Amino acid sequence: MTLTFLGTGTSVGVPQIGCTCDVCRSTDYRDRRRRCGAYVRVGALGILIDTPPEMRLSCCEYGITKVDAVLLTHAHMDHVAGFDDIRRFNTINGEIVPCDPNCECTRGKTHRVIGKVMPVYAMKETEDQMHNIFPYISDKGGVNGLYRPQIQFSNDETIVLADEAKEKVEIERIKVEHSFPCCGYKFTSRGKTLVYISDCHELPLQSLEKIAGVDVLILNCLRDRPHPTHLNTEKSLKYSKLINAKRTFITHMCHDFSHVQWIERLPQGVEPAYDGQVIEL
Repeated sequence: MTLTFLGTGTSVGVPQIGCTCDVCRSTDYRDRRRRCGAYVRVGALGILIDTPPEMRLSCCEYGITKVDAVLLTHAHMDHVAGFDDIRRFNTINGEIVPCDPNCECTRGKTHRVIGKVMPVYAMKETEDQMHNIFPYISDKGGVNGLYRPQIQFSNDETIVLADEAKEKVEIERIKVEHSFPCCGYKFTSRGKTLVYISDCHELPLQSLEKIAGVDVLILNCLRDRPHPTHLNTEKSLKYSKLINAKRTFITHMCHDFSHVQWIERLPQGVEPAYDGQVIEL
């Protein structure tokens, strides 16, 4: 199992528009933080966590061409604004069929692609919000040559996905508090466990018990100063210690500290993630 960080920044990204601070002007590629998202690979399975605004750019840059499922943590725009680009994966996963070149909608082509519906896993509240944000999405796609995301939502709290070689991953939804409907996810494959929580300000006791002792913990850490909906450094490190993961990576960072500064101030076993970083389990 591997995880690639598509983005590790806060809702406005880093660099921020109009900001001239040292981090926003940094030439260190690890200080370029797109909005949060990730890509998990288990065998031949490809799974997106969220669809942030720069998802297309990240997929192109990091060579991501296979997506079999999408997990949504919540419907804030910094996590879902790239959702329309799922239609490209409908096409990649689709079936090529012959068609009548004389039909107006085929524009002289002798074949067309029937897109494959993408399974999307989310809380019911998130599903409802997504239909409000993107009222044109459905499992039917477009007509007359027009294309739109073909989506089938599922609200299951625990799912098991497998590739053609029967390589399996169990994915469990993790409850978090974000002052907005939101969740994290726990992945288990071949005895290895990974937890991804990009947005929260509190973790319920039940969630802490579920994720105690995982191999890899990815947890948000916005800044030093307290924030009403995100963990700050003190609270993030407190939870990291309670969970006692073998490795912890912080994400959803603002521009207060550079990557090097984060390394210098974090304890052993905790490190800042960066865009494009790959974790192997």
